[in-house]
This record gives sequence, structure tokens and C-alpha cells, in this order.
Amino acid sequence: MQYDLAVVGGSFAGLSAAIQAARARRNVLVIDAGQPRNRFAAHSHGFFGQDGRAPGAILDDARRQLLAYPTAKLIQARANNAVANSSSDFDITTDGGEAFGAARLVLATGVRDILPEVPGLAGQWGKTVLHCPYCHGFEVSGGPLGVLATGPMSMHQAQLIADWGDVTLFGNGQMEPDTEQMHAMEAKTIRFEPATVSELSEDRSGGLIVHLDGGRQVGVRAMFTAPRNTMASPLAEQLGCGFTDGFLGPIITVDDRQQTTVAGVYAAGDAARAMHNIAFAVSGGTFAGVCAHQSLVFG
Repeated sequence: MQYDLAVVGGSFAGLSAAIQAARARRNVLVIDAGQPRNRFAAHSHGFFGQDGRAPGAILDDARRQLLAYPTAKLIQARANNAVANSSSDFDITTDGGEAFGAARLVLATGVRDILPEVPGLAGQWGKTVLHCPYCHGFEVSGGPLGVLATGPMSMHQAQLIADWGDVTLFGNGQMEPDTEQMHAMEAKTIRFEPATVSELSEDRSGGLIVHLDGGRQVGVRAMFTAPRNTMASPLAEQLGCGFTDGFLGPIITVDDRQQTTVAGVYAAGDAARAMHNIAFAVSGGTFAGVCAHQSLVFG
């Protein structure tokens, strides 16, 4: 089956791209593995008109609305391979062995979080171990908060999150503030804890107990951290797309029309920008869908 546009990734960016092409009456295919990055979070916040809803419920509505257009199709599968063919189109193969062709591609494949290797942390990811204060900070604000260092950006993260509560920056062997940084923390009343974090566990109130080497414990309402990111899909690399070094890992390089370094291939969402949240993903996906459609019209 040949499509005008194939979108790989059916979360916020991908569905936003697809609906633009569907409204332009183009044949559009969405291939989605059903593993959105924010599946660990119970609620989404800060997204216009949807504040506090479960991300899965928002996506269910978006899929239903997309599929109301007769030229749209969605399949649940993982796209394992994508190549350009001799006709300047693209061939996509899924893990189920299905093959599809498309004149244009939008990669909305997202990123995978590489979490710090602290016992107990992974089980609390998206609950009381968080990344984005704009997404989740208000709900845990007004009390003690932690920042678990993962590198130089953790200082910036601690200073930012101090607007939501009383912050302790846990160095965990990943950073040792210099004199200037110590003065900056004092100005924001941020406490620095140099000991290694040996474990995180949930307390009776739904917060966290931070277990430190030596037996000490610190209670926080939530722990923020900045995990490293890696591409959740190999497709951009297979296609020869360029990458840019982001704050927390590589991102797909796009121009001012969301096109990658490969003509006809567009990218949006967390895989294609350094700052991540739902509103950014929807915006980028919408523009990628519009620009991909316009390239079909104007060449």
C-alpha cells in the first residue's frame, strides 16, 4: 500500500502531524508501537484545555478523531526499518513483516530515558521521581524536594525547581559544586548533600525516603532528575538523518520547516527538540504535518 504520508510514532507529535494530512484528504498511515514515553505518568498538566487528564485518555480521543477521516489509517506495530527507494519514496517494514510505501515520512519516534541506577528509582518514575517541573511541579510543591544529580545540568535544574519548594541537591558522586555554584545555591537556599544515594523508597504519605550511604535518611515529597536520552527508534539513523547534541542526548536535526537533513523526511516531538513536553510535541507535530503536505503540493 502506497501512502502520501507515513507517520512513525502515534503519540502527541505523531497524531498531530497525521491529522493535518488527513484533513488535506491525503492518504496517511500512522505506525505506533503503543509505548508512549509518558505512559508512566497518571496525569498530564500544563496542556491547553486538557490539564489533569490521563495522557492515555487524551491519546484515545486523538486516535478516535483521526480515524474519523476516511483517508487515515493506524496500525499497532513497531517500524523496524525504513529506506529510500529508487522512486524517491520510502519503504517501511514493521516487526510483523508488513511493508508500506510513502512519499513523505514524519518521524515522531520519541526518546528513551536512561534512568540513574539507584535502587527503587525506576519503580517511582513518573510518580514521585520526575523530570519536568512544568509538567508535575505544582502537584508536589510547597515542601521538601530533591534533585538527583546526573551531570552539570543538575545545578541548573536545582535552581529552577527551587521555585516549587525547598530543594536539596543530592550530588550522588556526579558533581561537586565549586565556590561560585555554592554561592548560587545559597542565594536560592538550596542545600547540597554530597553523600551517595543508596536507595529510594516510598513513605507512608506517598512521598520518598532518600537512603544515603552511612545509614542517614532524608524525606522529600518528590525527587527530580534529568536522565540521559537515547533515540527510541533506529529509523532516523537508518535513513541517514543528521543529529545535534542536545542537553541530555542526541536530537534529530531539523530545519525551520521540521525537515531533517534527508529530503522528504520530517521529524517532531521529543526526538527532534531539546525541551520536552506535550504542548511542544503537539506544536512540532502539527507543523511537520503541514510542511510535509505542502511539500507534496509544491515539490
